[in-house]
Amino acid sequence: MKPSKPAVEMSPRELARYIDQSVLKPEFSEAEIRKYIQEGIDYGCITACVNPASIPIALELCEGTDTEVCPVMAFPFGLDSTKMKVLEARYILETWPAIKEIDFVSNYGWARSGKWDEFYNDIKAVVDEIHKHNATTKVIFETDTLDEAQIRKCCELAIKAKADFVKTSTGFLTGFEAEGASERVIAIMLDACQGQAKIKGAACIRTREHFLKLIDMGIDRMGIGFRSTPVVLGLK
Repeated sequence: MKPSKPAVEMSPRELARYIDQSVLKPEFSEAEIRKYIQEGIDYGCITACVNPASIPIALELCEGTDTEVCPVMAFPFGLDSTKMKVLEARYILETWPAIKEIDFVSNYGWARSGKWDEFYNDIKAVVDEIHKHNATTKVIFETDTLDEAQIRKCCELAIKAKADFVKTSTGFLTGFEAEGASERVIAIMLDACQGQAKIKGAACIRTREHFLKLIDMGIDRMGIGFRSTPVVLGLK
């Protein structure tokens, strides 16, 4: 959605409401997980994105703050079976009802193969389960592996599945040129969705200029790595 004022005129606190602070590296110690979640809270980020194993820590730290907890499922490959994704969503939302958002990775290999029925059915089953618990869904496409026509088709099917957000990337892909949430890709997704799903960009958002430009384009949310959050907010 287009903002009501230019991003450059927004305060750091206003800008932070566009940010899901990414705390997802598998090698993090518990001390590092706690440190980077707390930094996201201190900046006023809208959520801290964490692996499911970190949910209890994140909920403990975020309780009573303006920062929610957003687990990321089937991360980073999207290759859990549909049934396992559904069961994981159900377990998370029944165990921790305070969770109101979940990101999950689509089976983008199916998208690259043209197996669109399988791709859609996978997304639809997970979205339906998450919506049963009145939570928000963000579907990750891993757009660096897809061409423009495939990105548009993924958006079309995610909208059909009633996903709340479509998201570019995991930030953990290797073997492909890293474009991530470029202006080009975000423009494609905005055009494809036409306001029927919100847009989340992730990966390669490391400068304040890029961050502000995406907001002015109409992006709704961004996944920002812990090192880049103070940079894009103009605090470092």
